[in-house]
Amino acid sequence: MTIARRLALAAGTAALLATLAGCASVGGGAAAPAGSAAGHWSGRMSLRVDSAPPQSFSAFFDLQGNANAGQLQLTSPIGSTLGVARWSPGQATLQSGSDIRQFDSAEMMIEAATGAAIPLDALFGWLDGRQQNVPGWRADLSQISTGRLQALRESPAPAADLRIVFEQAQ
Repeated sequence: MTIARRLALAAGTAALLATLAGCASVGGGAAAPAGSAAGHWSGRMSLRVDSAPPQSFSAFFDLQGNANAGQLQLTSPIGSTLGVARWSPGQATLQSGSDIRQFDSAEMMIEAATGAAIPLDALFGWLDGRQQNVPGWRADLSQISTGRLQALRESPAPAADLRIVFEQAQ
């Protein structure tokens, strides 16, 4: 898999992780991201990985569903679909162009796409505005009520910086 494809899948998967962790409702925690609705998030995301050489990726995303069934679509700035992830009980599919990969679970799909275990419960909590501590990760939720989220992976190496800007409600 090329570095660009791996980064595209990793960035998309990061948003997907949030939904896979539990029911995708926005509420019950701290202030919800501006523009979010129960089971649906959209906006822009970027991922920077401090590898050698450093890698970065950004895309628009649309995420809907819950832990049992859902879909994440990544789109380029000019509107081209970069990839789509779909999941339901016992199966997950990751499609990028004509390349379609099948997995037995969303967790297996995430691991294959990112190359690392990701804290699913914590990412869901962060999107929902709840601070959750995970060794090696630091989330900044100070701007979640204005539609911004940042999560840093400090260990294990390489460090990673995920930033999400939620689409504002119309």
